[in-house]
Order: sequence, then C-alpha cells, then structure tokens
Amino acid sequence: MKNFRKKIIASMVLILCITVSATSQNNESSTTDSDAKTEKKGKRKKYKLPDIDLSHWSVTTPELNDKGRATTIEPPEILNYGSDERLIPYMYNDSTDGGLVFYAYPSEGTTANTKYSRSELREQMEPGNNNVNWTFAQGGTLKGKLAVEDVTKDKNGKYHRVIIMQIHGRLTDEQRDLIGQKDNNAPPILKIYWDKGKIRVKTKVLKNPSLVGDVLLHEEAWDDDEGFNFEQEVGFRKFTLEVKVSEGKMVVVLNNSEYKVYENVHMRKWGVFENYFKAGNYFQSRDEGAFAKVKYYSLEVTH
Repeated sequence: MKNFRKKIIASMVLILCITVSATSQNNESSTTDSDAKTEKKGKRKKYKLPDIDLSHWSVTTPELNDKGRATTIEPPEILNYGSDERLIPYMYNDSTDGGLVFYAYPSEGTTANTKYSRSELREQMEPGNNNVNWTFAQGGTLKGKLAVEDVTKDKNGKYHRVIIMQIHGRLTDEQRDLIGQKDNNAPPILKIYWDKGKIRVKTKVLKNPSLVGDVLLHEEAWDDDEGFNFEQEVGFRKFTLEVKVSEGKMVVVLNNSEYKVYENVHMRKWGVFENYFKAGNYFQSRDEGAFAKVKYYSLEVTH
C-alpha cells in the first residue's frame, strides 16, 4: 500500500514538473514572439525625407517680417528649416511619406505686385544672390514629384486654386534703368495651377506680336493667354511635372505622358528677359479661413 502511494505521488510530481516546464516554455515562446514582432515593427518604422537640395533655393512665407512684408529665408539659413521657428509653420517634413509640406493661407505677408500669400521656393543659381539668372537661350529644366495634400473650398463649394510651379521673368539692372522701372520685376512667362484637381497652364503673349526692341521689356506689352488644361485629373494623388525651356521653346510635361509645347513668336521674343524657376504653394485666395498644403517629394533643376 505504501509503495502504491509513493508511485501515485511520484506520478503527480512528474506531471506537475512537465506542466510547469511546458507553461514556462510557452511563456518564453510567447515573450520571444512578442519581442520579435516589436523588433519587426521597429525595423519597419522608417523616417522618410524629401529628395530636395535646398542649397540653391530661397523661400518666401506668409509670415510678416519686421518691415511688414512677407518673410524670405535664403541659403544657408533655409537648410535649417526643421528648427527655424520662422519656417516651421509653413515648411516642414512629413516623415511618414517623405514629403516637404508648404502651407499657405491669406495673410498680410505678401510680395510686390500681388495680393496673395505664398510658401514658395525661388531658384537661386548663386546661393543668396537674386542677380544671377538664366535666359531661354541658356535653357533649363525643372522637374518635381508632388501632391496637393489639402485645400479649402470657396462659398460655392469649389476648391481654391493654387499655383504650384512658375517661371518668372526678371529685368537686369541695365534693363530696369533703361525703361525707368523702380524694381527688377518682369512678368511670369509660366504659371502652373492645381485647379479643381486638374493641372492648368498659363503663359504670356504679346499684345502686338510685331513689337521689337526695348518696348518688349515693359509689362504692358504682354498679356495672359487663354490657358491650357491637361486631360488627366490628378486630384490629391502624387504626380510629376517637368518644364523644359530652350531658345524660343517651352515644354510642360504631366506624368511623362501628356505634353504641351509652346514654340512661337511669343517664346522667341521672351528671350529678352532673364528668368528663374519657382515651386511650392502660391495660394490664390483671400477668403477668410482658407488654406492649402502642397507636398513636394522631389525637386530638381538643371541648366
């Protein structure tokens, strides 16, 4: 009888040990699996950055400076946009998808000859110097991948418009003095709009195509064309835009599949001006509470 009891007790102890061991192994396995999942999650958590070299760009924001005008930050200060309190609200990284966000809204911080505000980059071929620019004869290419992340609607329920790329003309100091103008501003030969989910292009044309000489330098000699709409609807998705200019010619390309070519007397005579590229968020509304956010994932200029 005693031997039988000893056998029963021994069996129970053995079962208990096996159970404890199995439970311990299961707990260990569960902990290991959990840790592995955590590690995997940790590995998947990557911070993406935009593919944009800002060393040849300045930026203008809706913020008022101490002179009561829009704030402009040039290289090398623009490279610190992630920590510059003047820029953080208007130009910042979205590290979840690698976009550089440009935020703009109606403010008193505007630039000359416009009522609209912007968070927009301005090309500087020589960092910190606006006096070095290029002509159509010298040529240039601007290419970007971007998306309109968010934009408000007007009282009629239509999305506000945003200019996302430009080529802006500029007078040299000699041209400015020749026509007696107080600044170096010349008209923009190209404006590319995000307009209700589509891409719209506007250029300048001469009011009188037979004009020649110094009269071409006057803004009054030029007018807006009727505009061109690409067929594709980009909506709030990513898309690519490329602008290629050469002597007497300008080509705008959407998503490497749709092209608009300008090769005419207006392009040839525009060769009198210097130019620079612009990219970002030039918001086209003064409505109260309106705003837009434009994301650039890449931006490249070549000359």
